[in-house]
Amino acid sequence: MYPILTIEDVGEQFRPPGLWLNIEKNIFFSQHNLSMRNYVLSVSKKVVVNFISSPEVDFLNSIKARVSPSTKLIFKFLDEAEIEPSTNQTYGSLLKNLTFIKTFASGIIVPKTYIWPVTVDNYLEPHTTIVSDAHKAGLTVFASGLYNDVPFPFNYSYDPVSECLSYFDNGDFSVDGVLSDFPITPSAAIDCYAHPEKNASVPDKPLVISRDGDSGNYPGCTDLAYMHAIADGVDVLDCNVQMSKDRIPFCSSSINLIDSTTVAQSSFNNYTMVVPEIKVGSGIYTFSLTWDQIKTLQPTISSPQKNYNLLRNPRFKNAGTYLKLSDFLTLAKNSSSLSGVLIGIEYAAYLVEKKGLSVTDAVMTELKKAGFGNQIALDVMIQSSNSSVLMKFKEKSKYKLVYKIEENIGDAPDKTVQDIKKFADAVVINKASVLPDNQLFVDGLTNVVNKFHGFKLRVYVELFSNEFVSQAWDFFSDPSVEINSFVTGAEVDGVITDFPKTAARYKRNRCLSYKETPSYMSPVQPGSLIQVVSPAYLPPAEAPNPALTESDVVEPPLPSAETALAPGPAGGSTVTPPRPNGQPKTAACFFLSTLAMLVATLFLV
Repeated sequence: MYPILTIEDVGEQFRPPGLWLNIEKNIFFSQHNLSMRNYVLSVSKKVVVNFISSPEVDFLNSIKARVSPSTKLIFKFLDEAEIEPSTNQTYGSLLKNLTFIKTFASGIIVPKTYIWPVTVDNYLEPHTTIVSDAHKAGLTVFASGLYNDVPFPFNYSYDPVSECLSYFDNGDFSVDGVLSDFPITPSAAIDCYAHPEKNASVPDKPLVISRDGDSGNYPGCTDLAYMHAIADGVDVLDCNVQMSKDRIPFCSSSINLIDSTTVAQSSFNNYTMVVPEIKVGSGIYTFSLTWDQIKTLQPTISSPQKNYNLLRNPRFKNAGTYLKLSDFLTLAKNSSSLSGVLIGIEYAAYLVEKKGLSVTDAVMTELKKAGFGNQIALDVMIQSSNSSVLMKFKEKSKYKLVYKIEENIGDAPDKTVQDIKKFADAVVINKASVLPDNQLFVDGLTNVVNKFHGFKLRVYVELFSNEFVSQAWDFFSDPSVEINSFVTGAEVDGVITDFPKTAARYKRNRCLSYKETPSYMSPVQPGSLIQVVSPAYLPPAEAPNPALTESDVVEPPLPSAETALAPGPAGGSTVTPPRPNGQPKTAACFFLSTLAMLVATLFLV
């Protein structure tokens, strides 16, 4: 299917703007009576060769007088401890004699760690002087080893564009080129992202919304995560509100403290309980501890791809402190760069009915205290997967309401969208509801975004993470390519991300203002990659995602705190188990969870 091409084939069929030949193991070929020197000289008479590189001194010396003056000879450095066969010196020692290299080469290729050394725990050390030293010797410098799909230093936050920029947009030096298996990334980094103008205009879309602040680099919903998200250019700062036992609303990524703190290793580890309305299995929940108790816990960073050994910023895995909602609002209000805040509310029905905790009332009270009821500088967005929560805010406020659709959907019928329009101004949907994939091959583009846009509902998509395993193959293991495909290809209005710096930088890249879009800034065409997969290796076809139905959306009103704990006719709860759209929906008389707990108790007796 994919024939091996000769150098002549490449030159004739593709007519590349430049051709680089890299010659390895010349001594090996010589031992087998094959002359790589003669072959290269012969090829260079048939096609234009711009660069020839080799890690062997003798080979480059043997051709320097025979190739065209326009062909650049580049000496390739290998590992510093490795022996160069011609001189019998280590590459590390040759690095100290750049004037010698200049006698047979016009430039050098060095592994990226020659320039940016890395510590044993995978953080960058201060850069070396190799680039400036080589430039002083009259040598050009190319950095090699830039791959998108391998772990690189934590300083780059799993963002390959950030890694590329560190080699030519750092304020101290600039290499002359980079070698990468993913040329789309350095091409975009050079043309679109490097050396941005300070006062350049920024487009309105996409709206960059944080997920628990900068939770890709710090424990989510902590002061550090929020401050860094603001510094990185996030538009909307988010707070998922949880309630403590003493009715203090605060920001945390999860109602289950085991997910986000060290509570399991604390003196509160005996506070575990089973709440089937929230999750299967046991947890230690925020409503079981007072705020003073919660403050004693260390936050923990989320590492959703830890099964692939892709951890997040381990030096800061327990850094930062949690904020009360009031402190979060103060932080946001004092920021001059934010356009809004997003307040997430989940499990409201359970909290008010079973614990007498009205998270909706608490949020309204804190917003009013912070002056968000009458200010217009910052947008206030209330997000929930429960329509009953949003209906309550619609009745009592003028905040923007965002409906979160947690399941993957393949369609949004008009009647369902009309129902959503009654209580929401925008929706949050998953990536798979826009660009569904089959075993990480994008295989189509749904009409879901257009359906919501048709009813003037904004569409925000989640979750955009930087770890390459979180992205479909089509995006070349580059989160900026993924974001671009959703923004310019699917025309979403905003992106929700745990790495807001990546999305904020994308929004400011100058290629978005070009009249002609360069190829490396064009959106990925859905289904284009899977078409080149050999039939024997194609993944089996999958059924399309289901359509969002009215029953997934419509709910009875949220009960008030005053009446929630009053016993019903049969003493039952009005909280149902989770429905297709994530959180429990309010309904009449549900007693199965109580029955399940009773059965469990009988087995324990």
